[in-house]
Amino acid sequence: MRIRFIAPIVAAAYFAVPGLAQTPLTWEQVKARFETANPTLRAGQLTISESKASEITAYLKPNPSMTFSVDQFEPFSGNPYRPLGSLLPFVSFDYLHERQHKRELRLDSAQKGTAIAESQQLDLERTMLFTLRSAFVQTLQAKQLLVQAQANLDYFNKELGIFRSRFQSGDIARVDLDRMQLQRVQYESDYQNALVNARTAKITMRMMLNDQTPVDKFDVTGSFAFKEQVLPLEEFHTVALAARPDLKAAIQAIEKAQTDHKLAVANGSVDPTFGVDFARNPPVPLYMGLSVNIPLRIFDRNQGEKARTQIDISHAERQKEAAEAQVFSDVDSAYVTLVSAVNLLKPYQGEDGYLKTATRIRDTMSFSYLRGQAALVDYLDAQRDYRATEVAYLNLIAAYLTAAGQLNLAVGREMIQ
Repeated sequence: MRIRFIAPIVAAAYFAVPGLAQTPLTWEQVKARFETANPTLRAGQLTISESKASEITAYLKPNPSMTFSVDQFEPFSGNPYRPLGSLLPFVSFDYLHERQHKRELRLDSAQKGTAIAESQQLDLERTMLFTLRSAFVQTLQAKQLLVQAQANLDYFNKELGIFRSRFQSGDIARVDLDRMQLQRVQYESDYQNALVNARTAKITMRMMLNDQTPVDKFDVTGSFAFKEQVLPLEEFHTVALAARPDLKAAIQAIEKAQTDHKLAVANGSVDPTFGVDFARNPPVPLYMGLSVNIPLRIFDRNQGEKARTQIDISHAERQKEAAEAQVFSDVDSAYVTLVSAVNLLKPYQGEDGYLKTATRIRDTMSFSYLRGQAALVDYLDAQRDYRATEVAYLNLIAAYLTAAGQLNLAVGREMIQ
């Protein structure tokens, strides 16, 4: 009978062991999983494979054609025993010869199309990595806010315990204890909101990673801090011009347009068809003939395509100029946002910073109130100021990390970790 209870007990012990939770993922591990498992990125890679398959089609040679015919078949002739006596068989082969390197130009155009598809895939990955990075930062922020909310709630519960002891001993009035108990609602609300936000951020991360790990076992880890030193703006400009895949795709579009124009010019040239034929014409048992079929180019039927591809070149050049302007705009905007976040964070650091000051005020007002030297309103205000300062600092850290991700997005690669 006791054996029946072993399985439930073992299962409960198994799920109760904290060590069985998944090891928290670093940013590099999250990025590696994202690049291999995200369905959108994998679908984009198939687009590149499709473009490479079109290269095969572009370089195919024209197939030769064969014609076979027989003539003078006489089933109703005067000699019914020799209906094939006057038969004239005819076999011919012909092949279209493409001039002006048409096949090579088609292949070159298809290969440039593949290069553009690869750059566009990198650009898709760049933008999606920023979304992933933002979700990663939001998860770290939610975890920090949860820790801070839990610490504030624990601290306030400790203070509330002291207030209850003082009330029971008659040191404070009932109204002071009631106001403290009502104030606890805000701390409990902060904790519950932080708990929900942390789970929501993890759910978003799991979706982007296409991960089916339970939310309670999924976790990430990373540095939630900022660096005061920022590289000069010109260095970001230089790297962005070399690394942005959308700008590279715009440059490649110009090269493809130029190749397409050359192909349009080549397609305007005539292609001869060479043929050879074999036949029988009694009393000649077998003879052979050669032929060349050359279309007469009286009208240039490719004139419009030449003009269109020439316009495409100018269009691609304007697109490239627009992409360059967008690169500088993106970098400048992200850089200003990052510098602003750093400037806002600096006053929070150091012994005289906002964090230390808010902590000193809270502890001082708590000490003074417990000894009857401060009003309850001042004590509660100090508590609220401390909580607001902590939350503002964590939000600014998240804003800095998001701005850093925005700058990495604008540059085209990670320059700020």
